[in-house]
Amino acid sequence: MKLLNQLLTLTLCSVCSLTAIAQTTGSEVQRNTNQQERIEQGLTSGELNTREAAKLEKTESRIDRTEAAAQKDGVVTDQEAARIKAEQNKASAAIYKQKHDGQTGNPDSASSQRMQRDVQRNANQQARIEQGVNSGSLTTQEAAKLERGQARESRREARAGANGHVGAAEQRNIQQKEDTQSGKIYRKKHNAKNEDASAQ
Repeated sequence: MKLLNQLLTLTLCSVCSLTAIAQTTGSEVQRNTNQQERIEQGLTSGELNTREAAKLEKTESRIDRTEAAAQKDGVVTDQEAARIKAEQNKASAAIYKQKHDGQTGNPDSASSQRMQRDVQRNANQQARIEQGVNSGSLTTQEAAKLERGQARESRREARAGANGHVGAAEQRNIQQKEDTQSGKIYRKKHNAKNEDASAQ
């Protein structure tokens, strides 16, 4: 009986820790979505110009890479979660600073509108990843692969807007890559793997 109680306790602890890991990952992805939306809102309002948004996208790319590395083995440790949170806090402060620094953009320019669409698509894809993590349709390892993809998309946007202008050809290239990423998100969310099954 004592052995049975110990086994039940261990099993319960394992389930609770896996749930905590999934929730931590979900909250990190939610924050990514929020920060992408703040960048897009800054472009739309004119508080951010294309160059500033590109710089912020470069930072978002680093965060996505950090998250992907942390999730790769299926376990986000407290230390990894703290590092991600610190990076996200720093990025949040940078978004605030850039939006309130007196520099403005022209939200009606073709370049700004291209960047707005690209950043909004990032936010949408981050939201889809978050939903998959929260529902269990994405494993932590799958989320890691998708975050690496998101990092690549943010890097492309950062490079495209670094000179303060996103051209039509640059946006077409970005959109094609985002179409590929969107397909990956769909396939990983609808395959036979899920967080509950991987935990068994």
